[in-house]
Amino acid sequence: MEQPLYIYGKHPVQEVLLRAPKTVQKIFTKDRIDPELFASLKDAAAKYKIPMTIADERKLATLADGGVHQGVIALIAPVAFLELKEWIKILKMDTNPSCIVLDELEDPHNVGAIIRTAAGLGASGVILGKHNQSQITGAVYKASAGTIAAIPIIRVANINDALLKLKDAGFWIAGLAASATETLWEGEFNSPTCFVIGAEGKGVRQKTREHCDFLFSIPMAHTIESLNASVSAALALYEWRRSKE
Repeated sequence: MEQPLYIYGKHPVQEVLLRAPKTVQKIFTKDRIDPELFASLKDAAAKYKIPMTIADERKLATLADGGVHQGVIALIAPVAFLELKEWIKILKMDTNPSCIVLDELEDPHNVGAIIRTAAGLGASGVILGKHNQSQITGAVYKASAGTIAAIPIIRVANINDALLKLKDAGFWIAGLAASATETLWEGEFNSPTCFVIGAEGKGVRQKTREHCDFLFSIPMAHTIESLNASVSAALALYEWRRSKE
């Protein structure tokens, strides 16, 4: 069973209060924070009847598990993951949507940054596995600047089964791989596209590659080996977005 989650930092807490205030169960602040920030938190707490309390630095550090909390923490309801089949039902495939599939990423900062980029560029969802994958934590929320509340997050038991279902729904599957001979610049993203982002250091797993319709590399100077997962995802989504303009 999913547990409530402590999220921390000015932007993540403000974002969740803006987009999903009913999920916030309690707000914690230190006694001295920016007066304007405190006033906005107090107003939101009063409006949505959220308990708000002053906590000392030790308490805040414990709740944030050592993360940079900026004096603001919120306890929120468990993340509301969507079921893949329900998410597919609500998609408008004629709008040429995109989504991101995370193939066993372990770094919460990469996961959060990818979610933020996906939300910012208009992707329709982010899909992650239940196993061997960084889950949605306070660190992920912080790295996403709270945008987890702005985009559907879908969690599946098996990534490869999910790719098959996405194909059946009309998506083309594009994996990012440094060894691919075809570059991202050569891709034509004029159909619903799912970008698969591989794990840090390991890349997209071989079995998952076999489910990809295309493998793309990112053009790089010969002196640089590769980019990290979140930057690669951002470049792929920018190419998709550019194709829609």
